[in-house]
Amino acid sequence: MSTLNKVMLIANLGKDPEVKHFEGGGMLVRFPVATTETYNNREGNRVEQTEWHNIVVTRRGLAEVCERYLKKGMKVYLEGRLKTRQWEENGQTRYMTEINIDNMTMLTSKQEAENMQGSGSSQPADDNRSSSSPSPAPSGGSSSFESSEDDDLPF
Repeated sequence: MSTLNKVMLIANLGKDPEVKHFEGGGMLVRFPVATTETYNNREGNRVEQTEWHNIVVTRRGLAEVCERYLKKGMKVYLEGRLKTRQWEENGQTRYMTEINIDNMTMLTSKQEAENMQGSGSSQPADDNRSSSSPSPAPSGGSSSFESSEDDDLPF
């Protein structure tokens, strides 16, 4: 009988990715993400339960995209597999379960990402923009980074 180790998450980044570069050109990117479940309990009170997940990216192209584009607060779709590490610390065996990612889709739009990064930025207000500046792409249901001439995504 075959087994399956697959994780699919839609989550928000808890902090900016931490990147380690290695001599051979390899990369390791780590970041936490949060998933939140909201429901009403038996008493009718709204309950929000947040789970934190440790994400690891080692695939070179994907790691470069994570390093360059992901920021705290962004929403992403992640696919990967569970992996548990163990190590010794002060005579005790410690364990950490991580999700090794092999596929990712950014769900935060480019405009939303720019607003996150520049909430106190030097961007002028909408009514002060010149008519020659490009207008944002209409949101036709898709919220991933798409069709901008200045995008330099590797895919």
